Amino acid sequence: MDLLIILTYAGLCVVVFKAFRIPLTKWTVPTAILGGIVILGTLLMLMNYNHPYGKYAKEVFVSVPIVPAVKGIVVSVDAEPNTPLKKGDLLFRIDPKPFALTVAKTKAQLVEAEQAVKQTLAQMEAATARVKKAEADRDRTKQSFERYVAGNRAGGAKIFSEQEVENRRQLYLASEATLEAVRADELRARLAYESQIDGVNTRVAQLQAQLEAAEYDLERTEVRAPEIGFVTQVALRPGVMATNLPLRPAMVFIPNQRRQIAASFWQNSLSRMKPGFEAEVIFDAVPGHVFKGQLKSVLPAMSEGDIQATGNLVSASRVATHGRALGLIELEENLNDYGLPFGVQGKAAVYSDQFTHVSVMRRILLRMLGWINYIFPMK
Repeated sequence: MDLLIILTYAGLCVVVFKAFRIPLTKWTVPTAILGGIVILGTLLMLMNYNHPYGKYAKEVFVSVPIVPAVKGIVVSVDAEPNTPLKKGDLLFRIDPKPFALTVAKTKAQLVEAEQAVKQTLAQMEAATARVKKAEADRDRTKQSFERYVAGNRAGGAKIFSEQEVENRRQLYLASEATLEAVRADELRARLAYESQIDGVNTRVAQLQAQLEAAEYDLERTEVRAPEIGFVTQVALRPGVMATNLPLRPAMVFIPNQRRQIAASFWQNSLSRMKPGFEAEVIFDAVPGHVFKGQLKSVLPAMSEGDIQATGNLVSASRVATHGRALGLIELEENLNDYGLPFGVQGKAAVYSDQFTHVSVMRRILLRMLGWINYIFPMK
């Protein structure tokens, strides 16, 4: 852009010298050169500092890698490339048979577990009945033992001998042990039946969760659009093994989004780049047209200064790398009206509130660059 100013001044000097027939002497030529150096140097310094110019500007957009939630063989690709899609539209399908079989198997296990709960209830009721029977036997043998003991104390061996008393005592102890055993069986059956979470048997709840997960996997064999947008550069074909690894997406989805421009600027002009300042952008794809907009923000970090915890030391050459600040510009016009693809490139300028009269030069030069795009884009 500075070269355009110099060439314009040189052309103007030629026109003036020719039009007014000014002779080329040792006074006129140095005056024109020195005057150009002073005038253009002053204007260039004021313009470059107060109205930053981004030689490299490009539209930035977000893409969504489509990674299936399940792994399987692709059986159909339904999405047409570069065609608008609505949220929920089918992109591609993975062979659902293995997942359908898993659902059927889990359903059978769930029914079996529900039947087992009923059997556990019956076992608990049977154990309760055995406890009652054992308690009755224990009470009967206890009464018999107590009666034999009382008879032995009252009449001695004439009524009940010591051996008979001991036999009754052993029968009583055996019934007591039997009662403890059936009580343990009842407790085990009751614990198995009352093992619940939120009122549902734990085994049943576990299988219900497994069934829900299996149905979720079966549902995810149909991969759908996450929102409004389109897919592009579709290379997926039936027969390909689609994996759920994030490093290997099956498609790239471009969601609808507000289009914005990122331009790089020299750091010496950062004090003249505040959100809300007027900005203009030209694109190689739209020669001669200037898009008006507004500087939305200057990104608060630059990758040139980024370091992370690794086993390597930071090289001095990396510290010496010069970084440019990135400014985000939001345009007033909709680039979709011009049929421009995402990621178009161009150039940008930001106009600060300082020395606003000098911004006219920047505007003119930016438009001149836009006109040059009719012939070839300036890099």
